[in-house]
Amino acid sequence: MLIENLLLLFLIICAILVSVTKRLLRAVILFMAYSIVMSIVWIFLQAPDLAITEAAVGTGITSILFFLTLKKVHEIKGTYDK
Repeated sequence: MLIENLLLLFLIICAILVSVTKRLLRAVILFMAYSIVMSIVWIFLQAPDLAITEAAVGTGITSILFFLTLKKVHEIKGTYDK
């Protein structure tokens, strides 16, 4: 019970921080943390299929797409950028 409440509190904090942060990279990392914790919450709710989907789509694919987008808008500096 305590762990679930802490996870839900963490989700609320992450959601607020993603909304108010000014740095795009920090927002993407917070979104990844939100997705990972949401996967754990789905496991506690005995929905492993949703947990796997959240981990794969929310943390994996969506985060990769966000990182590629940040790279395209030059928010993340690459090794070949001068």
